[in-house]
Amino acid sequence: MARVSIRDIADMKARGEKVPMITVYDYTSAQLADSAGIPMVLVGDSLGMVVLGYDSTIPVTMDDMLHHAKAVARGAKRCMIVVDLPFISYQLDDQQALANAARRVQEGGGHSVKLEGGERSAHTVARIVETGIPVMGHIGLTPQSVHRLGGYRVQGRQRQEAEQLIKDAHALEEAGAFALVLEVVPSSLARLITRHLTIPTIGIGAGVSAAATSKFCTTCWECTQTSRQSTSNDSLI
Repeated sequence: MARVSIRDIADMKARGEKVPMITVYDYTSAQLADSAGIPMVLVGDSLGMVVLGYDSTIPVTMDDMLHHAKAVARGAKRCMIVVDLPFISYQLDDQQALANAARRVQEGGGHSVKLEGGERSAHTVARIVETGIPVMGHIGLTPQSVHRLGGYRVQGRQRQEAEQLIKDAHALEEAGAFALVLEVVPSSLARLITRHLTIPTIGIGAGVSAAATSKFCTTCWECTQTSRQSTSNDSLI
């Protein structure tokens, strides 16, 4: 069976289908997601907290991400693999961002990368996309900025914050992002952003209005349960 591509994801959005995505960190969980027909898996820098025991994603390194991405790539033969760019691996300049995005594909076995930030990251997204590497955006609660945000708080409750997130979403779409993560934002705002974008939105703690919902998978049993739900739960399908 052919590998899921960004065109397949766009087609699912156009047909009004939900696009399930599971965050996985290892070979076995990737195999289970693949066999369940999950179209996208994310190798998230959340592995720092879920797997490595850190209190944030900030200590996660390129080597950490590559180690887990390789394991996932060995297990996932059909689904599209998205790999996070960790803290300070893309913020310094274009050359750094391009080099590290390329490593995700060449060494890690990923098919696309995800990075955080809205308007401030749009130029970086555009440059990576120009090289041929698909990019997934990420706005709302951006864990790499947890200290600036003052903790893990809902984003976009205030009108000014909501307006900025809408601008961020449009900037990332215009920059060429193929999908956009909306993390911990009010469901009404997620609904509004989803309605005004042509690319799929992926909700993490953002209600069920997004075109897709992301779930975290930390054990084989949990992955199996989540995979089963993906065929019966309207928030995932």
